[in-house]
Amino acid sequence: MTAAEVKTPPLPPAPSAARWPAPRPARSAARLVWLHLRSRRAPAAVLALAVCAAALRAVVHWRLTSGGGLTQQTPMILEGAAAVVIAVTTHGPFGEAERATGRWLPCLRLGSALALTGAAIGLLQLGVTGASLNGGVLVLARNVVGITGIGLLASLVTGGLLAWIPQLGYVAFAEYALNEAWRNPWTWPVRPPWDRGAWICAALVFAVGLGAFTLRGARSRLADDG
Repeated sequence: MTAAEVKTPPLPPAPSAARWPAPRPARSAARLVWLHLRSRRAPAAVLALAVCAAALRAVVHWRLTSGGGLTQQTPMILEGAAAVVIAVTTHGPFGEAERATGRWLPCLRLGSALALTGAAIGLLQLGVTGASLNGGVLVLARNVVGITGIGLLASLVTGGLLAWIPQLGYVAFAEYALNEAWRNPWTWPVRPPWDRGAWICAALVFAVGLGAFTLRGARSRLADDG
């Protein structure tokens, strides 16, 4: 047998994976955003915000048809409930594994928090369209933004599932401040829409809470150190 008689074995076929086109960056980014929102139960949160808006609409309609005036107490409670919904969505089910591998996680946290806050304000305002709400959309937005900031800050300490406790505590404090006619800017839910100090306080709490939550994220468990 000579070397010429040795047949070269056929080359293996190209892998089938090479036949498929590479995923598009836009599609991959959209899928990443959707998976993040699903893991935070954002679709259920939007539904809960719609329920808060419907409840606010029912309260406004009942007050108007019964001849009574609409007070600040009930809208404040529903605005606080909407902020609670946003705070609960800060809880992530994957803990350290997600933090270690998700380099886009801070951007996803920032985007989801801003989107849900905007959705809360929009849906609540839609619920009172055509009716007279004390303070109008300015007070509504200020209350949602400020109380959401409390929840974002609390999620760093208690985790997202327990962040509602300080929020409801602050709403109860604001209700007491309303009854006592306090004029402190830190009781921004009871201040008029033109109160600059109340706006500064609410915006400051939201900015600090949003920044800290974006960079660090909610605590996944009480024993978590980071």
